[in-house]
Amino acid sequence: MYEGHTDALAIMAELGAPPPEQFSTWGMWAAEPPQARVNISGTGDSLRLNGRKAWCSGATALSHALITTWDEEHRQQLVAVQLDQPGVHMTSEGWRAVGMGATGSVEVVFEHATGQAIGAPGGYLERPGFWQGGIGIAACWYGASRAIAQRLLAQVGKREEPHALAHLGAVDVALHAAIDVLRAAAAHLDQAPAENAEVLARRCRAYVEHAAELVIQHVGRAVGAGPYCKDPHFARLITDLPVFLRQSHAEQDLAALGQLTGKRLPALRMWSL
Repeated sequence: MYEGHTDALAIMAELGAPPPEQFSTWGMWAAEPPQARVNISGTGDSLRLNGRKAWCSGATALSHALITTWDEEHRQQLVAVQLDQPGVHMTSEGWRAVGMGATGSVEVVFEHATGQAIGAPGGYLERPGFWQGGIGIAACWYGASRAIAQRLLAQVGKREEPHALAHLGAVDVALHAAIDVLRAAAAHLDQAPAENAEVLARRCRAYVEHAAELVIQHVGRAVGAGPYCKDPHFARLITDLPVFLRQSHAEQDLAALGQLTGKRLPALRMWSL
């Protein structure tokens, strides 16, 4: 939820929106499944929202949200909405998760709710920060992976067991490579903040996802059932992270990266040191 709040603040700043109210808390709701869609009518500060939004993390705990909607010309439009108004209805539907259950990512229904347009139509996806934010999600995946790995590190520090050491070695390689990928991505974005970072983001997310899955596998095999059942912090992390990783679309994302990579010429320069 904290990531969603900071993402919303960054998006509003990037799109030139007024500063949010002091002490307000924000969500960023951009999921667009076919069965849940919000339409808008009107213009500017007088928008009316109607429809259903899915995957609304923190819906019952937040004061405001940025949501993707569709205008009368079928263009995507980002809208800021105050959530404590009569036209916004929190449901208990669409969320039965164990992992990341505390986010309460339920479906929200809008009936003639009011909102304010943020940026121009299409601006949410077209801004440079869209793909930069995707790298930020990968950094969150890394943070959870590191915390899971520290449980194995603590165990090995108390008792050196050959198989656990081998698992720790594999975890060390995966996390150090993820560190290098994230640091390189951050340096590139600092040097070229206005550049389209889609390829960079897709590469970064794919590798960090891979590293996180390796960490989950190796740590689980090394520590056994004990921490899953007796360590609340570890049990929460090991349950939450696989759900969080599914913000990736797995092979679909890899196929998109492959398509982008295949268009890069000259081919002889690809992957050179």
